[in-house]
Amino acid sequence: MNIILCSASERRRKLVCRLGAPYTVFRPDVDENLPVKDPVKLVKKLALSKALAGARRFSGGIALGVDTIVVFRGEIIGKPASPADAHRILKKLNGSVHRVYSGFALLDCKSGRAVTDCEVTRGKLRRLPAERIKELSTRHLDKAGAYAVQEKSDAFVEKIYGDYNNVVGFPVKKISKRLSEVFGEYFDFKR
Repeated sequence: MNIILCSASERRRKLVCRLGAPYTVFRPDVDENLPVKDPVKLVKKLALSKALAGARRFSGGIALGVDTIVVFRGEIIGKPASPADAHRILKKLNGSVHRVYSGFALLDCKSGRAVTDCEVTRGKLRRLPAERIKELSTRHLDKAGAYAVQEKSDAFVEKIYGDYNNVVGFPVKKISKRLSEVFGEYFDFKR
């Protein structure tokens, strides 16, 4: 069964191959500014919007939409709007423990059958000096929380409590499990 990855994210493209199925990449154009306050509902709704956009474009396969946010002290933090916004976010998250939510939607393009789910992981960030925060504020404008755990040179993430790939923005194990459970297909997670 073909997976349609409904995402513009390069890091998700690198991880989708771990599902062990052929895939196509589709870049959906969806409004990510929704007035939803509950983080789980928000990421699931955004992921479903992306999957629906993919299902409208393709006649077969499983459309996979994914969305990731950071939550710190009740505030939902998505992608920064500008380097100044990234600087504000990084200063706020500096030295903190926060949660990363990745919602995903799996949608059968033929039948319309869909399932949504969410993975939550805690992350602890190192306390960095102001000049390092300023330097990082221009690097990850396309990532929730304005940082990238996979960028080892950033040295910002101290510890991950849970699924590392969820913090990257693609909870591979949980997606693979739900694909197998819901659609009766076996997608091999390569460790």
